[in-house]
Amino acid sequence: MFKKILIPIDLNHVDTLEKAVSTGVYLAKADNIPIVFTAVASTVPGSLAHTPDEFRAKLDAYAASQAAKHGVPASGHAAFAHDPVAELEDALLKAIDETGADLVVMATHAPKLTDYFWPSNGGRIASHADVSVFLVR
Repeated sequence: MFKKILIPIDLNHVDTLEKAVSTGVYLAKADNIPIVFTAVASTVPGSLAHTPDEFRAKLDAYAASQAAKHGVPASGHAAFAHDPVAELEDALLKAIDETGADLVVMATHAPKLTDYFWPSNGGRIASHADVSVFLVR
């Protein structure tokens, strides 16, 4: 059915992504679909990594640990933006194209009043992506 699943992650908060990762893994196992974990960062030194290569290495290590833990093919895809918070959706939409993913499994939060004025990241991806998007609360 699908050929590649993209799961956006925040390496600073991987403990909060278990439902989305588990959902992506479940779907991947059904048809032996590879998973691409994508994270967005700045190229300037930060608390998580000092260089883009260090960030890529941490993302690749996370993907490898998930592949070993769940028995699914997985890789990492790092995306970079000047302001990762403000440019998150654009970076993720670009990553979808770059990776060839045809399904995005993404964590989201329950709608709040502000979401009627400013859509959530998941809502924006679902509205603008040319692929299927599965939002997991």
